Amino acid sequence: MGDNINIGKVLDREGFKYNFTSSASTASDSCAQDGVMKEQDRLLPIANVGRIMKQTLPPNAKISKEAKETMQECVSEFISFVTGEASDKCHKEKRKTVNGDDICWALATLGFDDYADPLKRYLHKYRELEGERANQNKSNTYENNIANI
Repeated sequence: MGDNINIGKVLDREGFKYNFTSSASTASDSCAQDGVMKEQDRLLPIANVGRIMKQTLPPNAKISKEAKETMQECVSEFISFVTGEASDKCHKEKRKTVNGDDICWALATLGFDDYADPLKRYLHKYRELEGERANQNKSNTYENNIANI
């Protein structure tokens, strides 16, 4: 945010170093070799945050820049918080890949049961649809192979 007291500082938090500078960067230098992550690389795009916020408001409502930036910081921190908890679980289990079940577990562990349960249902439905899609693709490939013989 514009009045952030951390501007120009590097903070080391939960294994990540955040660089609160306002200098422009390119894709090639977005994460410096010293492990410092620039602020714009750790935050969701402000336009996306604003669009999501606007969906829940009446059509004539306005959102201040400060509100969007506050929410941007909040949701980015929330994602890091939950993902960090899931990552710790994977590390303890000697796994390298965080999956949807790990995120659901982390949400529940952190006290976000109201979000974990619907997300578990979504994940189950998503996996069902992905399985159906994979089976459909296999069937189409088989039928195409038969037709080409």
